[in-house]
Amino acid sequence: MVPTPTMANTETRNDKLDLRMAPTAKRTLQAAAMAAQRSVSEFVLESALARAEEILPGGRRFGLSAEQWAAFQAALSAPPRPAPRLAMLLKKPSVFERGGI
Repeated sequence: MVPTPTMANTETRNDKLDLRMAPTAKRTLQAAAMAAQRSVSEFVLESALARAEEILPGGRRFGLSAEQWAAFQAALSAPPRPAPRLAMLLKKPSVFERGGI
């Protein structure tokens, strides 16, 4: 399981991560941390974990209203739309079957 920003606050912090950066990058992080009323370490950790959750599969969560959920369910239950181009493609011999490679 990937730690979330809230999990990071409840776990014991034993590991350390060192970063090398340009002075301008450090000043930007310091200014952003100050604006968020966080230490630079807290700001960087929370930001990095939030970004990691966006990137990693399974870390994406979204909510739907009751109306949106009903529409989603209806879309899943609806019969598939005709796809004549796909049907035609699947009827053609593949490049492997034609001996093109």
